Amino acid sequence: MKIKSVTANNKKREFLVVNRAGNELSYPYRRTTTPIKKNHQVRSAYVDSELAREAFTYLLETGEEGSVHIEQVLEFNKDPTYLANLLTYKLTIECIKKVDETDISRRQLAKQLNTSVPQLYRLLDPANSSKSMKQLISLLSILDCNVDLVISESHQ
Repeated sequence: MKIKSVTANNKKREFLVVNRAGNELSYPYRRTTTPIKKNHQVRSAYVDSELAREAFTYLLETGEEGSVHIEQVLEFNKDPTYLANLLTYKLTIECIKKVDETDISRRQLAKQLNTSVPQLYRLLDPANSSKSMKQLISLLSILDCNVDLVISESHQ
């Protein structure tokens, strides 16, 4: 996801990030990798084209600089699409680990999933976000894995 613009608000001590979809998201100074101290001001912030417009860089009055990736902003704001994609990604990584550990061939796995080998490879592609959790859980089931869903209150 690309960033359209970013502004620093030293009074509220937060960045205001606008993504390409036009959504405005806040990101507090205290959440940066190296937290910005209360007595430091952000001199400037800009969308960083060297980071493919997927991050912004800020410059402090002390001369220090840092960068924040859009994924950090989305996670902080609990963006539902981002969090769903993150869960799918984590399941995909577990599938890859289990497939690598098994003696079952890819062709046999595809047959048991009632799909093609190329479709199995798309299912195992971490960059593919169009797969369903149902497919991933089915694959894990074939690999003798139990998948339990745990729902808990978020604490921030």
